[in-house]
Amino acid sequence: RAISARATVNAAMINYCYGSRENLLYAVFQQLLRDAQTQQPELVTLLTADLPPKEKIILLHFHMMRLMIANFHYARAVTQFILLNRPLDSDLEVLPFVMAHFGGRRTEAECRRIAFELTSLHGLAVLKHAELKQSCGIDLSDDAALERYVRSSVNRFLEEEEPYV
Repeated sequence: RAISARATVNAAMINYCYGSRENLLYAVFQQLLRDAQTQQPELVTLLTADLPPKEKIILLHFHMMRLMIANFHYARAVTQFILLNRPLDSDLEVLPFVMAHFGGRRTEAECRRIAFELTSLHGLAVLKHAELKQSCGIDLSDDAALERYVRSSVNRFLEEEEPYV
């Protein structure tokens, strides 16, 4: 209602266009991501640089989690929606890097699962970042701690384990 009042449009029109409050917040968060890429062109440069795919995955997740924690009032509402409603075949920006990392040693389906699990874990970590700090002593709002966390989880997911069947 506050959004419709500020936008001077009928709340029913917003609901018609977006389907739900969560869809609207997701659209807002996607715009935040686009704005972050514009304001941080070095991220786009890093992702296109001649770096190993694993490093690109780490950079992507580090910057994504940092953005989500910095904008937690949006991220909290959106992340739960993404975790529960995102189709498994969409919004996995990291998938090409996972596939490149494995270089054909894993099927696309296996790489999709790994990308989904890694992205979901990091989304959940953002949702629970205050509890992670309190219970585990991991302060994800600290860049050095966030990088260690991301690097550790990416390393675990990208090990040469037996494929899940």
